[in-house]
Amino acid sequence: MRQKGLVLIIVALMLGLLLAALDQTIVSTALPTIVSDLGGLEQLSWVVTAYLLASTVSTPLWGKLGDQYGRKRLFVAAIVIFLVGSALCGLSQNMSELIFFRSIQGLGGGGLMVLAQAIVGDVVSPRDRGKYQGFFGGVFAVSSIVGPLLGGLFVDHLSWHWVFYINLPIGAVALFVIATALPGDQTRTKHKIDYVGVVLLGGATSCLVLIATSGATVSPMVIGLTVAAVALLAGWALAERRAAEPVLPLGLFKVRAFSMTAFVGFVVGFGMFGALAYLPLYLQVVHGVTATLSGVYLLPMMAGMFTMSIVSGQIIARTGKYRFLPIAGTGVATVGMFLLSMVTEHTSLTGLGLYLLVLGVGLGMTMQVLVIIVQNAVDFKDLGVATSGATFFRMIGGSFGVATLGAVFTARLDADLRGLLARTRLPPGFDPAQVQQDPTTIQRLPGDLVAEFLHVYADAIAAVFRVAAPVMFVAFLLSWLIPQQRLRETTKATDLGEGLGATSAERSSLAEVERGLVRLADANLRRGFYERLGDLAGLTGVPPQGVWIVARLGGEGWVKAADLAARANVSREQGRPYANQLITDGLVERSPDGDSLRLTEDGQRAALRLLRCSSEGLSRLVADWGAHPQLEQLVERVAPALLGVNADCPRQTSPRKGAA
Repeated sequence: MRQKGLVLIIVALMLGLLLAALDQTIVSTALPTIVSDLGGLEQLSWVVTAYLLASTVSTPLWGKLGDQYGRKRLFVAAIVIFLVGSALCGLSQNMSELIFFRSIQGLGGGGLMVLAQAIVGDVVSPRDRGKYQGFFGGVFAVSSIVGPLLGGLFVDHLSWHWVFYINLPIGAVALFVIATALPGDQTRTKHKIDYVGVVLLGGATSCLVLIATSGATVSPMVIGLTVAAVALLAGWALAERRAAEPVLPLGLFKVRAFSMTAFVGFVVGFGMFGALAYLPLYLQVVHGVTATLSGVYLLPMMAGMFTMSIVSGQIIARTGKYRFLPIAGTGVATVGMFLLSMVTEHTSLTGLGLYLLVLGVGLGMTMQVLVIIVQNAVDFKDLGVATSGATFFRMIGGSFGVATLGAVFTARLDADLRGLLARTRLPPGFDPAQVQQDPTTIQRLPGDLVAEFLHVYADAIAAVFRVAAPVMFVAFLLSWLIPQQRLRETTKATDLGEGLGATSAERSSLAEVERGLVRLADANLRRGFYERLGDLAGLTGVPPQGVWIVARLGGEGWVKAADLAARANVSREQGRPYANQLITDGLVERSPDGDSLRLTEDGQRAALRLLRCSSEGLSRLVADWGAHPQLEQLVERVAPALLGVNADCPRQTSPRKGAA
C-alpha cells in the first residue's frame, strides 16, 4: 500500500476512535445544561451509563465478528450506527429519548474502539505497528483530557446538541475514507462466538446498574431486578462452563491477581466516571462558572491521571516492580475522594483544583498498572480474554459509579430540599420541584434564598464523595493482596490508552504478545541494533550500514543500486562506500553493467545468520510465556519483517554519509 493511502486510512481510523473515546467524557460538562433543557435531574446518570454499558458489553461481539466476517464491513457498520445514534441524541426531546439514543451511540462506539485498533494490524507492517499503536494510545489520552473541555465549549458557543452533532461531519469523513481507501480484508478467523454468555452477562450487568440507580430503596421493581440479576448470573456461569470461547472464563477468578485487580479496576472506574459526572454540576450550579470553565477546572484531575499513567509505565519498565503502585495509587485516590467530600459552597476553585489533582494522581498511578498485573499473572492461553476482562471491569465500574453516586446525589438532594422547604418560605408562584428539574431556577430566587439552595446542592455533591471515599478505601485494602511476580518482557509495552478508560481492543492472546513484541522491537531497532546484530552474526568489521544492506538483500536476487539507495533515503554516491566494502569482503557482487547488487553465497549465509540472530533475540523476549507453537510461528513471521526495513537504515555519524 502506498504511503499516502496508508496515512489517509490511519487518520480515518484515528478519527473514528477519537469520536468514540470522546463520547465517554465529552457530555460531562454539558450535563447541567442538558438537564436544565430536558429536565430529569434524577436520570442524569443514565446519559453517561447508557453509553458506557452499551459500548462495554458489545465489545466482545465486535472483535470476534470482525475476525469472522471482515473488519472493514464491520467498521463501516459501526460508524453508521454511531452516527445514527449521534444524530438522534442531538434531536432528543426528553431525557428518556436521550438515554435510549445514547445506548445506540454506545453500541457503535464499542465497534469503533475495537475495530480501529484491529485494522491497524491489517494495514501496517510489523516494523511500523508499534509506532501507530502509540498514536492510537495517544488518541485515548487526548480524548480523556480534552473531552470535558470540548463539551463545555460547544455548550457555551453553540448548544448542547452540538456535543453530538459534531460527530456527524467528522464521522462522515472517516466513513468515506474507510469505504473507498481501505482494502477489503480476505483473512478470516473462525470463532465459536459466545452469544449466550454476552447476552446473559450484559443483561445481568444492566439489572445490577438499574438496582444501583434506585439507591437503598426497596420496591417490587428492585426485588424483581435482583431476582433477574441472580438468575442471569447463574445462567451465565453455566454457559461459560460449556462455551468453547467464553467471553469471561470462570477460571480467571481463581487467579488472585486477576480477581483483586478486577475489583480495584472496578472501583477506579467507579471513582473516575463518578467524579466526571457530578463535579461539572457542582462547578456550574454552585460556583456559577460556564460550561467551558467547568471543563478547565477538571484539567488538574485529567492531567494528573495522564502524567502518572506515563510515569507508572516507565517505572515498571525500568524496575520490573509494580505491586506498590496500585497500593499507593488507591491510597492517594482515597485521600482525594475524602478531600472532595468536604467541599462546600465556600470551597475555593483553587482548593478544588488541588483536590482534583490529588485524585487524578492516585487514579493515574493505578489505572496503567492494572492491565500489566493481569497480563503478567495469567497463562498464554488466557492472555487475550484476561486483558479484555480487566478493561471490562473498569468500564462496568464506571457505569456502577455514575448510577450509584447518582442515586446518592438524588436522595441527599431530596432530603436537604425537604429540610430547607420546611423552614423557609418561598416566593409566591415558585415551584420547588423546578430546582431538581432545572438547577438554573435557583438564580431567580432572592439573594438569601440563593445561598440556602446553593448550600443544598454543595452538600448533595459532597455526599457523593462521602460514599465514594470508603469504596476507594476498600480498593486500597484489597490492593495489598495483589502479588508481585517476575515481569514478563512483552507486558512492559502496555499501551497508554488501555490505562485511560479505553474499551479493550479484544485481541487474541497471540495478538497481545505480538503487540508487546513489536513495541519492544521498535525500541530495540532504534538503539544500535544493526551494530549489535552484525557482531552476533560474525560480521566483525562491517559497519551497521553494511549490515543493513546484507539484511535488505537477503533472499533477493539482483536489486538495482538506485532502488536500494532510495530505500535507504540516501544517494548512490553516499551509499557506494558501504557497498564497495561488502564487495571487497566477498559478501556482495555487482552486475556487469554496475547498476545492480546481489549477495554472494557467503553473503546469503551471512543474511541467514542475521535472520537467525534476530529470531533468537525475539524468542528470548517471548520465552517467559513458555513453549508454544503459536509463539514460535510468531517469531518466524515477525523476524524477517523487521530486518532491512527502510525506516531502520542506520544513519552515518562520520563525514561519509550513507547506508546502501
